[in-house]
Amino acid sequence: MRLQIDRWGAPSPRKVEAAVEVLHKGGVAAYPTDSIYALGCAIEARDAIERIYRAKGMHKNQRLALICPDLSTASEFGIFSQTAFRIAQRIFPGPYTLVVPATRAVPKTLTDSKRRTVGIRITSHPVAQALAKGLGRPLLTSSAIAPDTGEPCHDAEEMLAAFGKHIDVLVDYDDSDEDERDHAPNIPSTVIAIDGDDITLIRRGQGSLEGIIDAPDEEPVAEAAPPSGKRRSAR
Repeated sequence: MRLQIDRWGAPSPRKVEAAVEVLHKGGVAAYPTDSIYALGCAIEARDAIERIYRAKGMHKNQRLALICPDLSTASEFGIFSQTAFRIAQRIFPGPYTLVVPATRAVPKTLTDSKRRTVGIRITSHPVAQALAKGLGRPLLTSSAIAPDTGEPCHDAEEMLAAFGKHIDVLVDYDDSDEDERDHAPNIPSTVIAIDGDDITLIRRGQGSLEGIIDAPDEEPVAEAAPPSGKRRSAR
C-alpha cells in the first residue's frame, strides 16, 4: 500500500488511519522523519521486527528505537536522569535518538540482556508524529539505510528500491521541491546515550552537538560503530 500525503497542512487523518491499521495488524511501515526515511512497526509485532532486521541486514546486538509522541510517553519506557531530562527538553522534538536505561515496560526482547537500555525519538516530522499518536503506543523505528549501498533513503522512490519487498505500507510525503532535496541533509539522527550524568556519543548525525557534548569538529556520518564505552561528562 502506498499513501500519498501532501506536505501542505496536517497529514490526512484518513491516510494516517490507514497506515496505523497496517501497524496494528503487525505490518512494517516506511515513513519520513525529521532526519531521513525510516522503517517501523508496533512494539509488540515480533514478526515485523524480524523482517526489519532482515531487510537492513542488522546484527542482533543492534537495537530499534522508539518514536514517542512526547516526553510524558517516553518516560514510561525510558528512565531519565536529571541530565537526560534536561537534554531531552532541549533536543526534542528533533533529529536525535536518546539512549537511556529502559523501564520494565520495554519488552526484554528489545534490549540487551546485560545492559537494558532503549533509544528514544521524539520527531518533529508531522507524519511520524501522527503515526505514533494514532498507534497509541511507541512506534519501533530504525533509520532506512540501504543495505546494498549504505546510503540513507530520503524519499519514497529510494525506499521502494531498497526495501520494497519488505514493507506493507509506504507513506509517500513529498516535503520539498527538487532544489531543496538536492541541498537537504541526507543523514540520520544523532544518537546520544546518557547514564546518570555521563554522556556518550554513539553516532554523529543531523542533530547538532553544540552545548550538549564535547566532540571533535568533523563531518556527520551515516552510520557508526557501537559505542566503545568512552564517556564524556555533561556540560
